[in-house]
Amino acid sequence: MLDTALTSLNGLPAFAAYFALAALLILLFVRLYTLVTPHDEFGLIRANNPAAAIAFGGALIGFALPLSSAITHSMSLLDCAIWGGVALLVQVLTFFISTAVLKKLPQRITQGELAAGIFSACSSVSVGMLNAACMSY
Repeated sequence: MLDTALTSLNGLPAFAAYFALAALLILLFVRLYTLVTPHDEFGLIRANNPAAAIAFGGALIGFALPLSSAITHSMSLLDCAIWGGVALLVQVLTFFISTAVLKKLPQRITQGELAAGIFSACSSVSVGMLNAACMSY
């Protein structure tokens, strides 16, 4: 029994490395996403704007889905970082495409329009799911 537990703990360094990389990539995504969006996500969320919280939450989930796929399928930390970067770019592009599809999306989110926040979140999650599925190399 002790051997099994010790063998299991042999994976702890790899777990820690991939988890640290994922946390770093999520922080990078949050920073980049909040830079490219014209509205202040955190300010709106602090002001109790549900549309902003839903939209931003969907973007986070939309990024985390392919990031988890990259972790699962990567051959190394570098490979994971590369595919995590791809996921980050795809998710940021999703915001721009959503903005082109739904005119004045950032303004509508700022005004607290739930429909706009839900549309943005669903777009992000949908693209994230497809992105994750495509990372099954």
